[in-house]
Amino acid sequence: MRVLISNDDGINAAGITQLRKSLEEQAEVFVVAPDRERSATGHKITMHRPLRVKEQLYPGTNSKGWAVDGTPSDCVKLGLEALLPELPDLVISGINLGPNLGTDVLYSGTVSAAIEGIINDVPAIAISLASYEFNDFTYSGIFIKKFVSEYGNILRDGILLNINIPPGLPRGIRITKLGNRRYTNVFYKRTDPRGGTYFWMAGEPFDVDGDNPDTDVWAINEGYVSITPVHYDLTNYKVLNDVKELVKEFNAF
Repeated sequence: MRVLISNDDGINAAGITQLRKSLEEQAEVFVVAPDRERSATGHKITMHRPLRVKEQLYPGTNSKGWAVDGTPSDCVKLGLEALLPELPDLVISGINLGPNLGTDVLYSGTVSAAIEGIINDVPAIAISLASYEFNDFTYSGIFIKKFVSEYGNILRDGILLNINIPPGLPRGIRITKLGNRRYTNVFYKRTDPRGGTYFWMAGEPFDVDGDNPDTDVWAINEGYVSITPVHYDLTNYKVLNDVKELVKEFNAF
């Protein structure tokens, strides 16, 4: 199969290197990734300047790669529409260093790169190692290799799986929904040497429903691999008819 891989940690990051090496034996691998770290860029795309592309060489392999001075979404979009000879069978983004859980997926460059795949009718996977301290991607590489081998060819268009791997060996796998993740102590106020005020964004995660075993945050906290199907359709279908009723008087206009 043909696989396009990307990330938001940069094309030389350890996670994407592990991902590429894990897939090379079973897939034709194309790498299109940012030339530097682009974490937390969300689904930003570059429209007001040209994108620069530099070929990335992987001696001794059949993999092909390009480093792009743009965002993760730029990379996948460019790969699908300009760089690859034809559409891949699968887009995989990662392996990210750090979790992509709950509502954080809205900020995630890793998940946004995968979303660009399903926007273009290519099934996609976002995979993250859910720890910043534990940076051994060995098991994550083994997991994604086995997962793609068993399920890569049967994933349908429109399917995006957000996978988070706990540090160490997992207790098992849970199919989950996104949790509600907020942050406390988000901004630190500081004064620069010239007396000006600035703010540094930080924050500690607070999982509103972290005790709900259906959520991804619970699964990771309990040592499970979390697999969550996600989509870019943000329509709130629960209140769609309610809103129609609220504004029906405007139909006269």
